[in-house]
Amino acid sequence: MIIFPAIDIRNGHCVRLVKGDFKQETIFAKDPSTMAEKWTAAGAEFIHVVDLDGALAGSSQNLAAISKILSKTKVPVQVGGGIRTIANIEKLLSLGVNRVILGSVAVKNPQLVKEACRKFSGKIVAGIDAKNGIVAVEGWGVSGNMQALELAKSMGQVGVEHIVFTDIARDGMLEGVNVEATADLAARSGVKVIASGGVAGLSDIEKLKPYEKSGIEGCIIGKALYTGAIDLAAAIKLAKEA
Repeated sequence: MIIFPAIDIRNGHCVRLVKGDFKQETIFAKDPSTMAEKWTAAGAEFIHVVDLDGALAGSSQNLAAISKILSKTKVPVQVGGGIRTIANIEKLLSLGVNRVILGSVAVKNPQLVKEACRKFSGKIVAGIDAKNGIVAVEGWGVSGNMQALELAKSMGQVGVEHIVFTDIARDGMLEGVNVEATADLAARSGVKVIASGGVAGLSDIEKLKPYEKSGIEGCIIGKALYTGAIDLAAAIKLAKEA
């Protein structure tokens, strides 16, 4: 199982929010690339980056910070946050981003996702953010009026190979990952799923591991790393144990 340390960027800084609330922001590093270096040194295999300003604006806003992260690590990086055009996807991939996460556009324009999967095979991830099983879009501020499972299945049909599934009711709360909903989504959609939201301790990784065979590819850890609740090296070691 892959552990994805998260770097959320706002105004060029590495921050963490609570339930996606921009009013509940904590800055953990002025320069996000320093966190990329830290997580790489701890053994990260893949880094998860979210452009929070991009999520609100509808296009990437922190390209300079993302470029600097890419220059400081050889570890593959996946990026999400307001990416809604083929041109935006091409720009990020040209910088050296390994995978691009499409969120709101997956709900609003699945045809674009299909085109992206055809054009950038293996590089497109669907970001599904949900509360009580209902998809949220536009930086979590608007209901997508769609069941998460319905969206996951449709993404698989257009060529998406990976999904980041976030339970936004738990994000930044350190209340534990929603294992049941994540495992159900993976098993019923047939698409590899990365768990996100609420990872609080190593016990969450232990709870997810039995579902690797049914499609859980890994988990994203954010706030728990920044508060010291989880040591990244220990999390990676546990994730690799048989």
